[in-house]
Amino acid sequence: MQNLLIQQILDKQQKLEKVPPNAEIAQWASKLVCALYPELSDCSLSSAEALAQAFQKLEVELCQMLDATRACSTCNRTGIAHDFFQQLPELYRLLNTDIRAILDGDPAAKSEFEVIRAYPGFQALCFYRIAHSLHQLSVPLIPRILTEHAHSKTGIDIHPAAEIGEYCMIDHGTGVVIGETTRIGKRVKIYQGVTLGALSVDKSMASTKRHPTIEDHVILYSGATILGGETVVGHHSIIGGNVWLTESVPAGSLVFHNPEVTVLEGKTLNYT
Repeated sequence: MQNLLIQQILDKQQKLEKVPPNAEIAQWASKLVCALYPELSDCSLSSAEALAQAFQKLEVELCQMLDATRACSTCNRTGIAHDFFQQLPELYRLLNTDIRAILDGDPAAKSEFEVIRAYPGFQALCFYRIAHSLHQLSVPLIPRILTEHAHSKTGIDIHPAAEIGEYCMIDHGTGVVIGETTRIGKRVKIYQGVTLGALSVDKSMASTKRHPTIEDHVILYSGATILGGETVVGHHSIIGGNVWLTESVPAGSLVFHNPEVTVLEGKTLNYT
């Protein structure tokens, strides 16, 4: 029995010999972000030729990862890698809107340099937008590895299939969860602890919309939980902290949780 188990493990190992570790796949994305934003480290490239060569090398590495992870058996992996890098200008534009959203939306943010270097929300969005672009090209596995890497670093869990519009601001971010079929519009602000989730996790719902739609110019304050594929938060709404929402609200709504708090004034409490 033990010999059979050993053989099964060895057979699996032989099939996976060329698959790079998750850290190596994440490092590829980090190098791409670094090429786009030299503010992140000392990897700045001083000429157009050097940048072009860096992008070409990253494209080759992506193609190699697609081969190694057996992303698909019949697809044109070279074509997928090429198509991804053709989309790079749009990806860069979207990330720049995210920087602007954070800078404009957070009074504590002093500069774009600070946002790029120090804001976990921007780091999570970088990996999400790369992963989402790959997901749209029908690349399996790699997008999820990238967003889970960002999750481990920032505490922000975004599924690569989620749709997030431009000028997205994720502030603080710890504990944010954005599910697979979530749709988020433009200029949305999301604070820590927000969950955009499903009402049910039944496997039979895998191909259905299970997560909410958040329209443009919505603010989701900390701890808000919004569930369900048919739940729509109308544009220009504000969802307050710790709200539990499972039904749609119209545009311009203010939704808040109203706990009862008692304050005793002028009393000396004896703790002894």
